[in-house]
Amino acid sequence: MIGDEAAVLIVDDEPGMCWALDHILRRSGIASVTATTGQEALHLAARQRFRLAFVDAKLADAEGLELARRIRAADPGIRIVLVSGYFYGDDPEVLEAAASGVINAFVSKPFLHDEVRTLASAALAP
Repeated sequence: MIGDEAAVLIVDDEPGMCWALDHILRRSGIASVTATTGQEALHLAARQRFRLAFVDAKLADAEGLELARRIRAADPGIRIVLVSGYFYGDDPEVLEAAASGVINAFVSKPFLHDEVRTLASAALAP
């Protein structure tokens, strides 16, 4: 088991995507909490400190990059991975968010399990 009981926050409005990310992380011994709205994610982030967040770029109630900014403002030490089937890793918005420190990494959908495990393990390493 790596780290805290729930070290990772997963935010995606598709419950199946939350399940997939949670399943991948749990198989690596990493506990997570899921949120299907930006509002729910902000509520969870205000109540609990997470070391890593996977944030979907397009949520029903929030833009993922704006949500990432708000989570980052509340907890500057959290590592944030933007997950998207909408953006590409070389889109100007993604590059700007990475350059300004809003996000730490980007993963496109569909993602590879190893890609998720590698990012999580690196972010949660002591």
